[in-house]
Amino acid sequence: MSTLLIKNIRTLVSCDSADTVYENVDLYAENGFIKAIGASLDRKADKTIDASHMLCYPGLVNTHHHLYQVFSRNLPEVQNMELFDWLKTLYEIWKNLDAEVIRLSSLTGMGELMKHGCTTCFDHHYVFPKDTGDLLGAQFGAADELGIRMYASRGSMDLSVKDGGLPPDSVVQTVDEIMKDSERVIAQYHDRSFGAMHRVALAPCSPFSVSADLLRESAVLARQLGVRLHTHLCETKDEENFMLAREGVRPLEYMERLGWTGDDVWFAHGIHFNDEELRVLAKTGTGVCHCPISNMKLSSGIARIPEMLELGVPVGLGVDGSASNDGSSLMEELRVAFLLHRLNSSKAAPSGYDVLKMATRGSARLLGRSDDIGMLEVGKCCDLFMIDARRLELVGSCFDPTSVLGTVGVRGPVDYTVVHGKVTVRQGPWPRDRRARSSRHGGRGKARARRGSEVPRVSEPINQAKKRPFSRSLFCFTG
Repeated sequence: MSTLLIKNIRTLVSCDSADTVYENVDLYAENGFIKAIGASLDRKADKTIDASHMLCYPGLVNTHHHLYQVFSRNLPEVQNMELFDWLKTLYEIWKNLDAEVIRLSSLTGMGELMKHGCTTCFDHHYVFPKDTGDLLGAQFGAADELGIRMYASRGSMDLSVKDGGLPPDSVVQTVDEIMKDSERVIAQYHDRSFGAMHRVALAPCSPFSVSADLLRESAVLARQLGVRLHTHLCETKDEENFMLAREGVRPLEYMERLGWTGDDVWFAHGIHFNDEELRVLAKTGTGVCHCPISNMKLSSGIARIPEMLELGVPVGLGVDGSASNDGSSLMEELRVAFLLHRLNSSKAAPSGYDVLKMATRGSARLLGRSDDIGMLEVGKCCDLFMIDARRLELVGSCFDPTSVLGTVGVRGPVDYTVVHGKVTVRQGPWPRDRRARSSRHGGRGKARARRGSEVPRVSEPINQAKKRPFSRSLFCFTG
């Protein structure tokens, strides 16, 4: 049995259903689950942390990402493009992905997430070049190496340029190929147990890169096997015009016809919903992942988050692609979300605490995991992060610890990240036992963790990844 005791926590923001905030309390966990929260707990543990000056929060939950894009950040040629042209340009790079690039990009992106308080990562992977091995296995192996809770997706595309879609022929598959591999991935990696570290969703890319047959069959299979559904929707006006021209209906109506609404479905972006569509989302319990930085970077628009929250639409927070965001920090996303909606909606905007709950409790709901993550309470997973209230950027700011992450923000790595009762980040760097963790897990699939692996320069094509040594210093904070 592994145990963790965190003593003397200055302030613990639980994000539970009662919005409980504890002062000067201890937290005790066994085998990854919280067993007690209270003052002066009489418990002994394998590991004890003195948190006398710490603000403690539930681990952030990222509900939309594209980790494979890490090595295409900040490419000059795409900086002024909007989504469709941006995608067409970058697909010519992404078609060269393989399992090793996926492993390295996942290590990098998930490492950045963890260092900024994220404990659960959902990744939307839909680029599957031929004969490249078990790409999702590579992702799960990287997640195990770092100790993050991973929710992967078997994404898909079956409409290439010749069929009227955007991606090149080399990265699309037939519906039969996709369905067969989706069943394999779910059988191999989806863990239905309480507190699971690995889960899988089915996630066709978008209405403009997949067929109606693929969307329909994905929905049927997901419900047969009890997994969730995810895709991009209503991200741009170009998408709306594309669907009106091709199908004669707006994107949400099209998806609704194919079985893509319900409390097991969530959409990324959801910027251009009209009033009636927002009511449909609320009535059906269909969720939306808000990605403010990506939406701003690609000039896609501003999602109607205040209206969604008012109507009761499930809303979570996501980073989106490392190339559309140029980063992988959900902590940064949290503050940008707060500021963006203050600018756009004034008094109707969500508070700093509302945005924190979007990134924790709200995101957990999108993933169907309200029962075990997203809050700090007895019985839930011990997923949390802590920040020293004495940090320079927090001086004079701790009047309201519930909102400070949105209103003030935290610039550098958090002081501690804990996933399932294990310390995964400690005062910026990884704990010294990281190498041991790696050897224990050993990786999954065909792309195992390997010392001396490589990271490409951003300016190089992604298929040149194997020419430069990979340094773990990428993950070390030395400030």
